[in-house]
Amino acid sequence: MTEKRSTLPPLADRVRPASLEDFIGQEHLVGKETLLKEAIRDKSPFSLIFWGPPGTGKTTLARIMAREMDADFYEISAVSSGVKDLRKIIDTAKTSFKMHKHTILFIDEIHRFNKAQQDALLHAVEEGTVILVGTTTENPSFEVTAPLLSRCRVLTLNSLTDKELEAILTGALGSDIVLQKKNIRFKEGTRTALIQSAGGDARKMLNTLEGTLFLSSSKDGTQSITKKNLNDALQAKTVVYDKTGDYHYDTISAFIKSVRGSDPDAAIYWLATMLEGGEQPEFIARRLIILASEDIGNADPQALPLATAGFHAVHAIGMPEASLVLSQVTVYLAAAPKSNAAYVAIKEARQKIRDGGTSPVPLHLRNAPTPLMESMGHGKDYDYPHLHPDHFVDRNYFPENVNQTAFYRPTEQGYEKFIRERLAHLWKDRYGRKQPK
Repeated sequence: MTEKRSTLPPLADRVRPASLEDFIGQEHLVGKETLLKEAIRDKSPFSLIFWGPPGTGKTTLARIMAREMDADFYEISAVSSGVKDLRKIIDTAKTSFKMHKHTILFIDEIHRFNKAQQDALLHAVEEGTVILVGTTTENPSFEVTAPLLSRCRVLTLNSLTDKELEAILTGALGSDIVLQKKNIRFKEGTRTALIQSAGGDARKMLNTLEGTLFLSSSKDGTQSITKKNLNDALQAKTVVYDKTGDYHYDTISAFIKSVRGSDPDAAIYWLATMLEGGEQPEFIARRLIILASEDIGNADPQALPLATAGFHAVHAIGMPEASLVLSQVTVYLAAAPKSNAAYVAIKEARQKIRDGGTSPVPLHLRNAPTPLMESMGHGKDYDYPHLHPDHFVDRNYFPENVNQTAFYRPTEQGYEKFIRERLAHLWKDRYGRKQPK
């Protein structure tokens, strides 16, 4: 027998941390001597925007801030609130401000506020009447107006690691009285599978656990979770498109993977799913720009300018006509040859810098805008490539203590095949040997 649905709050709300000591993850924000932790300790809040994936602790951190700073706390959603609601809160906050009490205004999904709504906050945020804490899964540079953005700090949250999700799951099983009564047993590796299925989203993991328990049966005082229970729970997600829920993120993932997999028809299907669900067309267009560089790159150099032009066209004309632009860009990118060589190149190069640090710029590569710098040897012995055949000269452009490494390894796909042949001709030691396809 499966259990009846509980009328209790969702598990994710029941086990939400109430203090920084219980908060798991985001050490770069709440670890020792970090800006946010010091501000909370000193009760000196500042307006900020939490930017990051779902289920990473944005709302939780906002509530912890208010609680530990003993501030008045107002929580509204950008989807359902308007300027009238903002003005009412600001008027109340003015009274508290005169009594030297902070007011934190928490706005979930602040990227959904229009310009008028955001402008209504400017004066109150600037003078400190309210401390704005906004959350967004979208890049604030695109979705938050420049005047409001300039009055806030943007703090980025990362997807949670499997180790962090394991700690959250262990904490939930040990602290939630409902779960404790069930005497839960994970079978067939389902504990690991549950964590991995969450994709760094703690809320998704806990919601899936609740759904799995609803589908599993209890025997002899023990509730066992099997692979079938878990798979059934994962498949039972609502097919009603929810722009803030799991299906939203699952669908954009399916869309991107279809384009990456060179299937224009599947990509169009997922695009239609999102548009019919009311998804913001700019959100989709931005993802296509990223994909054009990450998954196509120089295999088709026209992919990035086309995707960028598509974003501007979508922004200019809006729906429903924007769907035509998105369709054109989607099928082009899906049909284009694929290469992630540029993505791999910058990823490996940045890791090398993190591991070994930065290096001095060789003198011959330095700029010499003044006579003093020229006398110090800046730019000395620099050999201008355009004075040579093929506009190329074989010189070392790396720091002296860094090996010349082929971070960029072009494939044989599309235009990248020409690039590969040219680099093999120019840099024989580095690219002359066989490169991975």
